[in-house]
Amino acid sequence: MQYHAYELAHAWITPMRAAAQGTKLALDLPFNPFGKTLWGRQMAAACDVFEGLTRRYGKPEFGHKHTKIKGVTVPVSETVVLSKPFCDLLHFKKASDKTDDPRVLIVAPLSGHYATLLRDTVRAMLPEHEVYITDWRDARSVPLYEGTFDLDDYVDYVRDFIQFLGQDLHVIAVCQPAVPALIATALMAADDDPCQPRSLTLMGGPIDPRRNPTVVNKHAESKSLDWFEHVVISTVPWPHPGVMRKVYPGFIQLSGFLSMNLDRHITAHQRYFDHMVEGDCDSAEQHKRFYEEYLSVMDLPAEFFLQTIRDVFKEYKLPNGTMRHRGKPVDLTAIKRTALMTVEGEKDDICAVGQTEAAQDLCTGVPDKHRFHYVQPGVGHYGVFNGTRWRTEIQPRIRDMIRSV
Repeated sequence: MQYHAYELAHAWITPMRAAAQGTKLALDLPFNPFGKTLWGRQMAAACDVFEGLTRRYGKPEFGHKHTKIKGVTVPVSETVVLSKPFCDLLHFKKASDKTDDPRVLIVAPLSGHYATLLRDTVRAMLPEHEVYITDWRDARSVPLYEGTFDLDDYVDYVRDFIQFLGQDLHVIAVCQPAVPALIATALMAADDDPCQPRSLTLMGGPIDPRRNPTVVNKHAESKSLDWFEHVVISTVPWPHPGVMRKVYPGFIQLSGFLSMNLDRHITAHQRYFDHMVEGDCDSAEQHKRFYEEYLSVMDLPAEFFLQTIRDVFKEYKLPNGTMRHRGKPVDLTAIKRTALMTVEGEKDDICAVGQTEAAQDLCTGVPDKHRFHYVQPGVGHYGVFNGTRWRTEIQPRIRDMIRSV
């Protein structure tokens, strides 16, 4: 019913969105004298805010057409090198003669936003690395005949991608995939897999959510698994390709994200309105770019969401040593050949300081010389992998670690 209510609300508000677009278009016409008045600018700004907040955003593009290597602009092409029902493995191939750059697999989160949320992560790594990324599909676009997808499948996907890319690969897991990436690495180590990663970097991931629990952690712990299954899980309606698939809808997760910092989002849109009225195009464009990405959401497979809630956030199986993958125990102490780096943000209110560092205590087989930990002062969750601090302080440390192991 939630999905049907969402679709009905979208259909109901579509005529009002069209009217707002038409009004703004008329006010923006160069020969319309009212558009240049204070009233006209305020009306146009109000229409723009309304249209942006009620629009249904599709999947954004990475948009990496080129990068700079030692001051020289080099074209970049985006290629799918391996495709699976729930994920594509993308390669950002540089048109450069340089072939000895370390190969890096960035494991993007399957947590409501598209992999393009890591656009800045990719951009910073491109000049000096051969970059691959997991591009997860919206569950509502995956037909039911493709089967289910849970946390065990996620681990299998990560392992398959690592094996496909071969030896001497460096893996960076951002946020939620820190858990499955660590599990995949442990399983490969236990099997003495020759393709086990050369290094594994975990950034803002919930390895042990019991440490400094956040609002997100407390919410997951306070509700029963049945509550999550009956309250937030919906069935994809027709005409989506994934009709009848059980999902955790992206619009529900987005409402949760917005409610966590509602005052901040309201203030941001008030400032956007003011920037539009004042003609501050640069500030307005920056706001639009952020929210076009932030409001673009995807559905998660219900099996994956519920298993993650149970195993990671309620039963804490990884730090408790009870995690199993398809019935096989996960032994983190088996990791010996993979360097381990953990990165956290001082002000992270989603995955607090200490939750990712817990991996250092659990992976006792990693030699001390191959252990690295860094807490970035002054940044929240998204600042760990986006923005100036990421580009100037965090990424250089990861780059140096990759070259030292």
